Amino acid sequence: MKTYVMTPTYNEKENISLLIKKILELKIKNLHTVVVDDNSPDGTWKIVEDISKKNRNVHLLLRKKDKGRGSAGRDGFIYCLKNNADIIVEMDADLSHDPKYIPSMVKELKNADLILGSRRVKGSREIGRGFFRRFVTWGANLYITLMLGIKVKDCNSGFRCFKREVLEGIKAEKLESKGPAIVQEVLFKAHLKGFRIKEIPITFINRTKGKSKLGLKQLTVGYFIVLKLKMQHLIGEL
Repeated sequence: MKTYVMTPTYNEKENISLLIKKILELKIKNLHTVVVDDNSPDGTWKIVEDISKKNRNVHLLLRKKDKGRGSAGRDGFIYCLKNNADIIVEMDADLSHDPKYIPSMVKELKNADLILGSRRVKGSREIGRGFFRRFVTWGANLYITLMLGIKVKDCNSGFRCFKREVLEGIKAEKLESKGPAIVQEVLFKAHLKGFRIKEIPITFINRTKGKSKLGLKQLTVGYFIVLKLKMQHLIGEL
């Protein structure tokens, strides 16, 4: 079995080395990590490139066109599939997602096709996030759940573990979202295909270094994308 951990990045030079180190320390056989970087001005890609020269299990996918969180995720999924990954883990680079949960997520694939690292199930915790951010997350989850009918408590989680069959089944190469809404697009399409989805609790730690790329504009666009997905499903395009 070959496992790939895929991480989209933009200006994460303060976090990326430690993240890669933690991933490589996991006791998972045939483990690879690929960083999908949008030509970060801070040189994130250069740090990854230097590490990859010393470790063949570290890969850099440097993108200079069609930038954005969504297209980076799409290209990362395609890269993993082309490199014969059996299991694909997707996670953020800001250390809010702790790699220590990856072995448990991989193990849980015996009981499901897609595992979510969830902030909203029993046993989960959030550290360093204020009331407003928690409220926004709660509202977004409620909206997505009602619109898309997904029985998942943390629809916004970007910490996910897939069997390759899931990404093949939803046709990863045809994912349309350019921004963060790709998280909901993938989840909804997996749901429509009947793949089994399971949440496991994690402790989410708000970033301490670097700046978040998720702002009001991205959130607003995301809401419209969710509405678009719903309409596409209603008219039979999904």
